[in-house]
Amino acid sequence: MRFNRRSFLFLIITMIIILFLFGYRLPYYIYKPGTADPLNPVVEVQDGYSSEGDMHLVTVRGGQATPIEYVLASIFPHRDIEPVENVFPEGISKEAYFQAQLQMMESSQQASTVVAYQAAGKDITISYKGVYVVAVIEDMPADGVLKSGDKIVKVDDVEIEQTDSLIDYVMSKSPGDTVKLTIERDEKQLEKTLKLDTFPGSEEKIGIGIQLVTNREVKVDPPLEFSSGDIGGPSAGLMFSLEIYDQLTKEDLTKGYQIAGTGEISYEGEVGRIGGIDKKVIAADKEGCDIFFAPNEKGAENSNYQIALKTAEEIGTKMKIVPVDTFEDALNYLQQLEPKQ
Repeated sequence: MRFNRRSFLFLIITMIIILFLFGYRLPYYIYKPGTADPLNPVVEVQDGYSSEGDMHLVTVRGGQATPIEYVLASIFPHRDIEPVENVFPEGISKEAYFQAQLQMMESSQQASTVVAYQAAGKDITISYKGVYVVAVIEDMPADGVLKSGDKIVKVDDVEIEQTDSLIDYVMSKSPGDTVKLTIERDEKQLEKTLKLDTFPGSEEKIGIGIQLVTNREVKVDPPLEFSSGDIGGPSAGLMFSLEIYDQLTKEDLTKGYQIAGTGEISYEGEVGRIGGIDKKVIAADKEGCDIFFAPNEKGAENSNYQIALKTAEEIGTKMKIVPVDTFEDALNYLQQLEPKQ
């Protein structure tokens, strides 16, 4: 085969085009259906009970778009295209953002543990270890004053044990008011006075520009281990709590069904809205799941449940979409379910 200069030039141009289409990163982020994996390998209660069916952790895949991915996302339904600046909070680096996502996953695991162990009547002890700064937002009052890892001990001499206490206190103030924070950093106690300001793009929300997490020490019996890897975010809370409860109790909660769902879980067992639920319904359907729990948001318009139901109709799945507002809603549904034939 003769290989002349024109052929060589054509080959080089072709390679450049392919590299551009598949390798160049556009300033957009693509969200698409992820996976629906069984939770048994992720959650392990020591000497826990096994079940015929499975609870599933459902995910959404996301990543910065290449030109070919951008085109595909423009053509296929249930793929979202977002400018990168809309995905990552202003003033927070990608590294800090992903670290915060992992921290939210850890908090979700703690909340689901508390809900499940209390519902199952098992031994559980909760100790509060303080409130910590996860990330600092640029150009907000805390920028350059507080650091990730700072422990907030007091605000205006009021002791703080949980993030909600600090947020509620700050929200009772007005922009321009000052607060005195007592913090611990590198084994030293420091005092910082900061002026409250509104958040960029959210004039009704005021603060100093930090993301927080409550450090709780949760001790349970029997022991429990999570192996969630690099999956982040709080949306697996409901399914974690159901899987833990199923392993803690003798009755097979799955009744032989493949059960998926999503929703952030609070320490009180309330199920909260999450993003990308249409993609999670698709992922669960592809995995062959029978049941999908969706946050009902107390019947609010355009709730997660309504979006999930619409998606299920669009793809023609036989999977049952079940609305839930609390862990108890999901638990009661499964307990009253007839075993799968």
